[in-house]
Amino acid sequence: METIQPGVGSRVEHPHFGKGIIVETTSETYTIWFKSQNAVKTINKDYELKIIDAVESAAGGGNSSITLSDIEQALDNILERRLHEMQIVPMGTRWNNGSLILKPGDDSLQPKEVPIETFFHKIVMVRDRLRLIEQKINAHKVLTDEEKVDMQQYVTAIYGSLTTFNVLFKETHHQFKGMGGKE
Repeated sequence: METIQPGVGSRVEHPHFGKGIIVETTSETYTIWFKSQNAVKTINKDYELKIIDAVESAAGGGNSSITLSDIEQALDNILERRLHEMQIVPMGTRWNNGSLILKPGDDSLQPKEVPIETFFHKIVMVRDRLRLIEQKINAHKVLTDEEKVDMQQYVTAIYGSLTTFNVLFKETHHQFKGMGGKE
């Protein structure tokens, strides 16, 4: 039985460090970037890693590497894709089949009725895009720590403004969290 020798780009799982991607191989080691650690670790090839998705080694088993810049670019691409991804967030069941009615103060104008599911979906999209903005701020290469903190405070204040809509969420961990009364 031939042992699979995963190459650069292979997805693996380590019992302590979790899931990672091989970014470099040598004759004796793998260099793996682990998401949970947000760091690279060098692991001996003798160590039995769980291979999630193998990419074949380069011909002849030679050295192959990905630079830190390549990893950053890949993460940027993933974050950009996540912008368009939709996470399934359950709405509180009491709101199922409900409507949001926007009634103008002027009785001569017609009210607007929106299915609550549609409104909830838009609120979830706002929340997800705010989270993506936070990630991009934190990962930004040019902003100083002070500038990042300053921008994060604006995002946190936006979350605080949206806490009114928390009643729509079924699970509290999906809800908006602001500054906790610091405003």
